[in-house]
Amino acid sequence: MPTVGVKRDLLFKALGRTYTDEEFDELCFEFGLELDEITSEKEIISREQGDSKASGASDIILYKIDVPANRYDLLCLEGLVRGLKVFKNKLEAPRYRRVSPANGEPQRLIITKETAAVRPYAVAAVLRNITFTQERYDSFIELQEKLHQNICRKRSLVAIGTHDLDTISGPFTYTAKPPGDICFKPLNQTKEYTATQLMSLYKTDSHLRHYLHIIEDKPAYPVIYDSNGVVLSMPPIINGDHSKIALKTKNVFIECTATDLTKVQLTGEHRNLVTCCSFSVIKKSGSKLDLELAYRKEKLSSEFINRKVGINESTEKIAQLLTRMCLLSQVTGVGDEIEVEIPPTRSDVIHACDIMEDAAMAYGFNNIPRTTPRTYTVANQFPLNKLTELLRQDLAAAGFTEALNFALCSQEDIADKLGKKIADTRAVHISNPKTAEFQVARTTLLPGLLKTVAANRKMPLPLKLFEISDVVLKDETKDVGARNSRRFCAVYYNKSPGFEVIHGLLDRTMQLLEVKSARGTGYHIQAADDSTFFPGRCAEIFVSGKSVGRLGVLHPDVINRFELTMPCSALEMDLEPFL
Repeated sequence: MPTVGVKRDLLFKALGRTYTDEEFDELCFEFGLELDEITSEKEIISREQGDSKASGASDIILYKIDVPANRYDLLCLEGLVRGLKVFKNKLEAPRYRRVSPANGEPQRLIITKETAAVRPYAVAAVLRNITFTQERYDSFIELQEKLHQNICRKRSLVAIGTHDLDTISGPFTYTAKPPGDICFKPLNQTKEYTATQLMSLYKTDSHLRHYLHIIEDKPAYPVIYDSNGVVLSMPPIINGDHSKIALKTKNVFIECTATDLTKVQLTGEHRNLVTCCSFSVIKKSGSKLDLELAYRKEKLSSEFINRKVGINESTEKIAQLLTRMCLLSQVTGVGDEIEVEIPPTRSDVIHACDIMEDAAMAYGFNNIPRTTPRTYTVANQFPLNKLTELLRQDLAAAGFTEALNFALCSQEDIADKLGKKIADTRAVHISNPKTAEFQVARTTLLPGLLKTVAANRKMPLPLKLFEISDVVLKDETKDVGARNSRRFCAVYYNKSPGFEVIHGLLDRTMQLLEVKSARGTGYHIQAADDSTFFPGRCAEIFVSGKSVGRLGVLHPDVINRFELTMPCSALEMDLEPFL
């Protein structure tokens, strides 16, 4: 869920009244939001960078509000205030429409065929006769960044650029050129660079370097020019400095370029929630595409909403509830039918169930009467999880500390460091891993425990750790090609290997599982060779004649690869055969 930070005093001023923290928290809950944190800029910096860095920072109270990921209309102060005012019946839901410019000639954005290979879609908008204050300007920029991180998927689907229209002139051209042919002064720079030079310049930029991969391997980069050849932007990386907006800006030209037509249309509409705007765009085919602020109507019955929510309200009351959620509704007079108008700001409303959810929210989840379910069922814990929980308690009672590690790890952790080949591990690989630490799904719990030991070497010896979790193994018999397997793993790290401690833990575990020590029907261990363990110090565990795991003293090379300095013994076994 995205988190929107708003200044408390500005929020209350816009709402027209003040609230206590508890009252506003309750209001957020009623509206389907969550007041996540009450903080300040100074407190945030102090927490993240230390008190010395926080000196001089603002003490203004900030509300951090969690917003549902599909409610793009609530990602800024203005959107929040509008939604809350309509919800509290202090404001009628605004109606959005396109406004033609005074001269009757809308701006045009012409898309050339060269963009098809890199970012084929674009829409544009003009915000006219606006007045920025510092707070409005900050909110304007923050909304853009929230949309980039949310619906735009970190600019990979859509990139938004904003420009001072009075410094440029249309019609505008969206095209693509080889990086060496693009030259302009980027935002907040003092000289001109080619696109090739910019990609090198921003490789060390903490903000922009995350977006370079989107186009850096393309033969041509997208670029937008005005009629005089001035570069507005090189999406999705950087805007030009010539057309940057400021507090004195009165008319804003907004362009959105994209790889997804639906997302760019939604983004264009949500980017312009507050101000009336004029849209016009020319597609690469030359045909005109108007980005309409389109309303649509849905019809549903009050019986459907009453039945799904679990309430018994009149058709008129349900229409009023929906209107409070910015869904203007009215009774049609045909039975219990309600006609609901979906505004362009509510792209999250796709199905009748979404409308029903808004009705439940306006009614108040806490106001829905509790009822006994029509179907009587008895809850029962999943047997494997029940066994796991019982074992956890007794293993902790045996003096071992539980650890919980990531289900993803590097190839090196489950192969090279354990003296094995990655091809022999049956590991499930991540197709596009973001870091070297998360390349594969773990096939063994042992590396995670050894890394936990390495991170806690300053703790008093001995270190006795265990973990009961799932590993992931390839399995061609499954529809997804892999399966989970519940494992139990324990390590003992001390000045001496302590094999007898691990062996004792195995015996205690078998006692808890009610498996006797006997060949054939019970369990036994026998010598085995495994590159992870010291030669002659490894044993395989058999239950009813079937191998379920191994225990032994780890090989010195394995210990060194995990940056450990003391001997270590380990046990790992499969728990599913004991169900």
